[in-house]
Amino acid sequence: MIYTIRVTSGQEKIIAQMLEKKARAEKLDVYSIVYIENIKGYLFVEVPDKNILAKLIQRVRHVKGFLKTPIENKEIEKLLVLTKQPTLTIEVGDLVEMSSGPFKGERAKVVKVDEPHDEITVELVEVAVPIPITVKSKMVKIFQKASQMED
Repeated sequence: MIYTIRVTSGQEKIIAQMLEKKARAEKLDVYSIVYIENIKGYLFVEVPDKNILAKLIQRVRHVKGFLKTPIENKEIEKLLVLTKQPTLTIEVGDLVEMSSGPFKGERAKVVKVDEPHDEITVELVEVAVPIPITVKSKMVKIFQKASQMED
């Protein structure tokens, strides 16, 4: 059964690692421990029953308790679908327009994409000396895709 654990917001990954170590050390029957990045303050633990879960979370810092009712797989799948945000992928070579920050309204060419950190490095187009600037991908909107420029 999969149970939901309430934890301190922002500590989900660390607590999941602590619980994993504790489960291994005490040889508890824990099948999986999952944290979903976009869901703050909760972890999901798959265990055969509540007693094992109670032993697992006992005296672990930042764990506030667990919900007594197990959660269904379908509900977790819904949460995963909700966290996947439809994004128009920004690729190297795309022309973007800065939508916020000090360069708002300026056009820039994407030179690097850092997906894990949700950042892109761009070079402003209308400047004498192009200087690479790293910004969050939310700060830009696609002006023209690189694939369209080649046509």
